[in-house]
Amino acid sequence: MKKGSLTKGVANIYTFYRNGFKGMILGKKLWKIILIKLFVMFVILKLFFFPNFLNTKFHTDKEKSNYVLEQITRRADTGKLK
Repeated sequence: MKKGSLTKGVANIYTFYRNGFKGMILGKKLWKIILIKLFVMFVILKLFFFPNFLNTKFHTDKEKSNYVLEQITRRADTGKLK
């Protein structure tokens, strides 16, 4: 495949999607709703409901890795995952 045909193909794909998004009416509103929901899920929920546990309990990387290793091996030894 020649370089010119590759760039022409990429340009065709770009114009296809650009024209498709320009022509959307309902789709633009739906994409806005999707982006707002993703923002809430990944930013707001992360900040308030999922604190960084390891950084609050341990200071060094060695302490963190020892804790994680202990948790994994202890659960594997008992055969029960909580």
